[in-house]
Amino acid sequence: MKIKVCGLKYPDNIRAIEALEPKYMGFIFYGRSPRFAGDLDADALAAISPEIIKTGVFVNERAEEIEALVDKYDFKAVQLHGNESPEFVERFKDRVQVLKAFGVNEDFDFEQLKDYVGKVDHFLFDTKTDAHGGSGKTFNWDILNKYTLEVPFFLSGGLSLDNLDQINKIKHPQFYGVDLNSKFETAPGLKDIEKLKQAFSLIKQDNTHEVRS
Repeated sequence: MKIKVCGLKYPDNIRAIEALEPKYMGFIFYGRSPRFAGDLDADALAAISPEIIKTGVFVNERAEEIEALVDKYDFKAVQLHGNESPEFVERFKDRVQVLKAFGVNEDFDFEQLKDYVGKVDHFLFDTKTDAHGGSGKTFNWDILNKYTLEVPFFLSGGLSLDNLDQINKIKHPQFYGVDLNSKFETAPGLKDIEKLKQAFSLIKQDNTHEVRS
């Protein structure tokens, strides 16, 4: 189970999270987000271990701007959280990992994802809101049983210490990772390191149990 910590914006906090060794660290470049990282100096990310996949998060951004920020911050992945078309996301496929996010509710149609197969590395399923993520709300995880494609996915949306122990009940073969964000904060963009330590321990315990089983 891969762990992604998203919505980072403070250099000291970034270094503390790096020490926890998540697989992905996410930085949001969407001006309406309270976790907007546009003021971050590139040096704050330059020292991050190459073992960690630095991910730029964008919402309906121009391709040229995404490419410029990939260069500036040396992102190894982009997460596209808006209404980006399959043709748009494919533009980045040969350069970085591509995570395409979708807001999920009871009426979500997984058929629409077929056109993205071969053009993305992962899907990310978040709770559907008007704010494009960061809502702190979960969706009904049983809906994931309707997903039948072979593209691995991240689970996002309201993950917290109160429900992380339930993720080992999700037996989907393409369940690849979890995305931790707003429920692990003391303020928008400022992560609670002690809560994250507990979360990492819970997730790794579950993984160990699954392997032994």
